[in-house]
Amino acid sequence: MEESEQDSIIEDDTADTERQDTRHPWPYLKELFVVVGYKNDSWRMQYILCLPKKHELLAFKNSPSNLKKHIQVCYLGKRYKNLTAAPLKRKSSTSDEGSSKQLKLWDVKRVSQKSVDEFILNFVIQGLHPGCIVEQQGFKAMINHLQPDVAIMSRGTMKNRVEKATVEMKKNLKAAMNEVEFIATTTDCWTAHRRSFLGVTAHWIETETMTRCSVALACKQLRGSHTFDSVARALNDIHTEFNIRDKIVRTTTDNGSNFIKAFRERQSESDASENSEGEEREQEGNINLIEATTLLNEDDGLEYQLPRHHRCACHLLNLVSTVDVSDANANATYKRLSRSAFSKCWGLWNKSGRSTAAAEIIEEKCKLQLLRPNDTRWNSMYLAVERIIRIMREQGEGAITAVCTTLKLPMFSPAEIAFLSEYVKIMCPVAKAIDVLQGETNVQMGWLIPTITLLKTKLQHLRLSSKCCVPLIDALQSGLQKDPELIAASILVPKFRRCWTRDEGLLQLGLDYIKSHLKELPVTVSDSTPSSEEEDFFSPIKQGNLQENTKQLESYLACPDDTMEVLKSFPAVLNLSLPLNTPLPASAACERLFSTAGLIFRPKRFAFPLIWGWFHFPIV
Repeated sequence: MEESEQDSIIEDDTADTERQDTRHPWPYLKELFVVVGYKNDSWRMQYILCLPKKHELLAFKNSPSNLKKHIQVCYLGKRYKNLTAAPLKRKSSTSDEGSSKQLKLWDVKRVSQKSVDEFILNFVIQGLHPGCIVEQQGFKAMINHLQPDVAIMSRGTMKNRVEKATVEMKKNLKAAMNEVEFIATTTDCWTAHRRSFLGVTAHWIETETMTRCSVALACKQLRGSHTFDSVARALNDIHTEFNIRDKIVRTTTDNGSNFIKAFRERQSESDASENSEGEEREQEGNINLIEATTLLNEDDGLEYQLPRHHRCACHLLNLVSTVDVSDANANATYKRLSRSAFSKCWGLWNKSGRSTAAAEIIEEKCKLQLLRPNDTRWNSMYLAVERIIRIMREQGEGAITAVCTTLKLPMFSPAEIAFLSEYVKIMCPVAKAIDVLQGETNVQMGWLIPTITLLKTKLQHLRLSSKCCVPLIDALQSGLQKDPELIAASILVPKFRRCWTRDEGLLQLGLDYIKSHLKELPVTVSDSTPSSEEEDFFSPIKQGNLQENTKQLESYLACPDDTMEVLKSFPAVLNLSLPLNTPLPASAACERLFSTAGLIFRPKRFAFPLIWGWFHFPIV
């Protein structure tokens, strides 16, 4: 008995020694099988997941198929479904364990170093992260956990790659805009962290898909005062840099005096140049000698070529709803109610904005926080008053009364509450019109006049039921103006055509504009034959051109399809619609650019110099 036990011990020691000395034939199976020994050209393996039960398997020296079958028989659950999906083959090479490349039982996707670098670059740019994030321990730990075998680029490498991506993106953008015939831009000035910036965005309509494309051209620092000449110089430089100066049909800006003067000077210079040409023709018989040096050194004011100007419709509507309504104060009743009601509103807004204790009391009793008006945010006054009325509607007038009592503020009278409710009801269509016009993807210039026309109609209906805000409605309606070119743009949008108004005189004004400009367009037909230069020169006076273009206009107006793609069926109408509807009615796109830029110009964010490509919208 003792001899058998001793032999068993010796045998176990021998097995342990053999197990320690034996190299695993399939290193990728170390987590599942342990080598017990070697017998008759086969490996004796112990399945780890069967422990503490000892179950040995034999696997031929160059094939682990028996091990695979054991896994399939014992564990057919979902947990090991992917584990047994891959074929098991042992590489016949006798190289060492570190250099051999074995296929794994489970499916693991390998990612290349180049792919990891690209994703890190996109992560930093799209997330507006500082360049130093690639050196943070948490970021490195995350990447190493996901892909242990890849290297993480340094901060300097990140900066260099962003600069290279910027140059490549700018090159691609120039190539894309080079194929476009009509481009519109929006621009605005912005100040943050004691620095001034000028932002410019470009927009056009892709003729193949009839969808709008938007990109950011610049967000550059504007040094010095924001005078009209410095703004004009900066805009001209940006337009020249991208070779789009002759393609821009309109530039939309806010109603800042520097922008208005810059574009007004451009118009004045153009008119002056035309007048000077006329005077030269009248005096061409009189020849005077002029010193060439004096003529070359003279500043004629025509060094900056700016496109046509369009004032932001949303900014205009906001001014109408906040500044022009002061004309309603001519009515004594309206003036008394508005001043008393808004003074009490401002008392609440100031308290909640300056005192954390007051903000906590308001949130406790009203279940909502108050919104404070902001002069640079459209609809902010309407939204602030609407929040007060909403609290009264949901929590009752007692909630606002309790807040005023606790904060020792004057309480609202029933007449003032009725005035604020009517104010919100009247200003709601104006706020919705601003929200519609500040769109970008599906909005064209042709949306402006139908939106304003519908707004005036709604205000007229509200005037019939208004009790104390009739002067407000009259002030709003007097601030809304119309333009024949904008009416024509609305007719050339398939969504509207002639269904947005019943005013035949208004529609005729737009149709006359369209017909007058169709005369100047050559006939655009798909089967046209090449013509000589002489025929192209006299083509505008051919009667057949006008008849064909007019026929296309009539067919377009009668077509029931309301999608933008229908314009491709009427080439003459499309050629006139593109320059009219490429511009945007509002400069909200540039406002969105500054909202993104504000995240970059934070002190902790400004890790390395601002790079142009970071501000580009994707070309869609």
